[in-house]
Amino acid sequence: MKGIILAGGRGSRLFPLTLGVSKQLLPVYDKPMIYYPLSMLMLTGIRDILVISSPEDLPQFKRLLDNGSRWGLSFSYLEQAEPRGLADAFIVGKDFIGREPVSLILGDNIFFGTGLWNHLQDASTLKEGALIFTYPVKFPENYGVVELDEAGQVLSIEEKPDKPRSNLAVPGLYFFDQNVVDYASELQPSPRGELEITDIIQRYLLEGRLRAKQLGRGVAWLDAGTHETLIQAANFVQTVEERQGLMISCPEEIAYRMNFINKEQLESLARQMKSNSYGEYLFHLIGETVQDD
Repeated sequence: MKGIILAGGRGSRLFPLTLGVSKQLLPVYDKPMIYYPLSMLMLTGIRDILVISSPEDLPQFKRLLDNGSRWGLSFSYLEQAEPRGLADAFIVGKDFIGREPVSLILGDNIFFGTGLWNHLQDASTLKEGALIFTYPVKFPENYGVVELDEAGQVLSIEEKPDKPRSNLAVPGLYFFDQNVVDYASELQPSPRGELEITDIIQRYLLEGRLRAKQLGRGVAWLDAGTHETLIQAANFVQTVEERQGLMISCPEEIAYRMNFINKEQLESLARQMKSNSYGEYLFHLIGETVQDD
């Protein structure tokens, strides 16, 4: 399965913070924002990842992530000159996806919680159709909204409806088979002028090839796209990490535990950051004490 991180857009809801830097490069406590969606793809077992961003921001992502080899990954980069909607990611990434299943995650979405690993492992086996997640929210009119029957089957999906049929929103993490490229290419812009991913999901629904899995109370889904939610996400990560002594969405740790890299490679990464608590945490994972050169 291939993975795409969509890190485009202007980040206008975060102005003036994002006038000079991409939203997905802003810090969420102790990591760049993009580390959090990246970690979800890694936990799914995805190692071939495409980052899509604007022409002006793409060099910064390349500087931060490089080719991905330090984490046992392979990164590709493509430009999205103008934000044309989430579904445009499949048109931009057509050659990258090829005829493989693909996961798309939005660059400002943060997930954490009990049972998430099992959901991701289940999603990694997708060969046909599409899989989305649902999450209860207080203001569903701000999201794509899913209506389920008593058996958990999808009845309908709407994009930011005035009168939502449920309180179940669709988080920014999606799994599709290879047909998504063709479906995206056939889309027409919505009244908002965008290629809507909801329209793609709707097609899978009409074909009877859509599954939805509910994320329960044990999972936190945070959208760090506004000033308020950005600081809320940072406070959440800090609180959990300081209480548990465990990091949230640490690519080095995930790469090590998923056997993408070995102990010696993790130690090399730790030494690059030995002067701060992040590096100390990596040394702790391999049972070593930080040593000065």
